Amino acid sequence: MTPSIPDLVLASGSPYRKALLTRLGLPFSTVAPDIDETPAPGESPLALSRRLAREKALAVSAQHPEAVVIGSDQVATWNGEPIGKPGSFERAHQQLTALSGQTVVFHTAICVSHPGGNEVIDVPTHCEFRALSPDEITRYLEREAPYDTAGSAKAESLGIALMAGMRSNDPTAIIGLPLIELCRMLRAAGLDPVMHGQ
Repeated sequence: MTPSIPDLVLASGSPYRKALLTRLGLPFSTVAPDIDETPAPGESPLALSRRLAREKALAVSAQHPEAVVIGSDQVATWNGEPIGKPGSFERAHQQLTALSGQTVVFHTAICVSHPGGNEVIDVPTHCEFRALSPDEITRYLEREAPYDTAGSAKAESLGIALMAGMRSNDPTAIIGLPLIELCRMLRAAGLDPVMHGQ
């Protein structure tokens, strides 16, 4: 008798994470968790990303206790301080002006929760921005409108043209879901993307 495959749930409303998880060919559903994402006093960006990934996964696990649940969170940092989503053209322009010629670290944390427990990891990505002119920044923002993206640059699309270099153990981490580590964690939870995917 073939053992049953557990249900897979992505604890996120992000279209970027959904698109990444689709690559693995595993059937899954999505549930947007309702948690407070306010940083705790003195909480480091790394600690914040790990905590939020875990809280998202556990919040959805409470609704789906037999499922394998993926929670993820990403916090961008510059000089040790978190960088938020700009939300507007003006704030994005200010952000990219400040980040011109600088290196930003994106901490992308994932938590996989299942009946046997949960695991949380962080995959950092170091993004080195080129020296950007005001005209380049304006043109980029007009074309891409990355106002829902921390750091105001979508590296999965035109934002890559703003970069001088990127370093990470996982090229998908910067988009919001580190698939290499996730595959390892899913295998440990009884879901092998190669063997169980479609």
